[in-house]
Amino acid sequence: MANYFKERERDTNLRQREIRDTLPEFCEEFFVGIEPQTTALTRLNYAYDLRIFFDYLTKRVRPFRDKTVEEITLADLEKITVTHLENYLEYLTLYEFDGKEYSNGDKGKARKISTVRTLFKYFFNKDKLSSNVAAKLTMPKQHDKDIIRLERHEIDKILNAAEDGEGMSKHQRKILLNTRARDVAILSLLLGTGIRVSECVGLNLKDVDFDSNAFTVTRKGGNQAILYFNDDVKEALQYYVEGERKALLSRTQKLNVPDEEALFLSLQVKRICVRAVENLVKKYAAVAAPLKKISPHKLRSTYGTNLYRATGDIYMVADVLGHRDVNTTKKHYAAIEQDHRKAAAKAVTLRDDED
Repeated sequence: MANYFKERERDTNLRQREIRDTLPEFCEEFFVGIEPQTTALTRLNYAYDLRIFFDYLTKRVRPFRDKTVEEITLADLEKITVTHLENYLEYLTLYEFDGKEYSNGDKGKARKISTVRTLFKYFFNKDKLSSNVAAKLTMPKQHDKDIIRLERHEIDKILNAAEDGEGMSKHQRKILLNTRARDVAILSLLLGTGIRVSECVGLNLKDVDFDSNAFTVTRKGGNQAILYFNDDVKEALQYYVEGERKALLSRTQKLNVPDEEALFLSLQVKRICVRAVENLVKKYAAVAAPLKKISPHKLRSTYGTNLYRATGDIYMVADVLGHRDVNTTKKHYAAIEQDHRKAAAKAVTLRDDED
């Protein structure tokens, strides 16, 4: 598993440095300075966001219109006002970059503004900016969204769809013949452990111990953790490993198979990718819950909610899901408020039964 995550981090760092080369020179100091406190993916997202910000300055802000992005200096940031940043916030609603049109809702705007605020704060704290003008900008209001997850009967339906093609087209059932065991194993693992899709695709066969129903995952930030699965997940995994996976490798034993150690393989005998898992979840979820937009992350939400309902222990849920802050768990996974409201409705009666 470590090789997969090291390779992914390497590719992310290379892409980030590639984008960094198109940014103002002082950004080099920023990315080096934040490296110890951030992940490679976070820095890559910062690079993407800053690319949009500096492009906006050269297109829409008068003091910068005669400059290229690379020519912007740290001293130029002193010219930026709150009004410029408010205009940038409005600009993000609909803008053009590199010949393509993009749009952002409040969540996308908030992330891009947060990146700019991080940049200003970094240089202000190093006494290289006289003021932190970005801190004065009001962030877009974030609206709480309903937590989307599968109910018990929908879990049965999504597993049945993968297992026997229930509710699927003739063409889909034909494809299913070659991937049934793998797909059931992936869905069972996601629903039965709550791991992230990146953790799922990064698993190697040697990371799984069927004797103790345990497996090792590499969490966000690179830390490893041992998690456990129940007998239903064990049965699905073993059936795939001893059947489809072994048969697939035996048919290609004379070929060079670089991803042979990967737990989940594509029909091309390569480590299955995140996009492929997202697509298979979407495909089966369309049968099980056609009105819900289900992704691997929603299966994680489903597991977290079910674990909370079974244990009532939010700290256990946070630990198993790998959350550093229990408030993240409360916000995204456990249906605490809904369950509390249901309990409240039953706790107060209007009439005495004896009357």
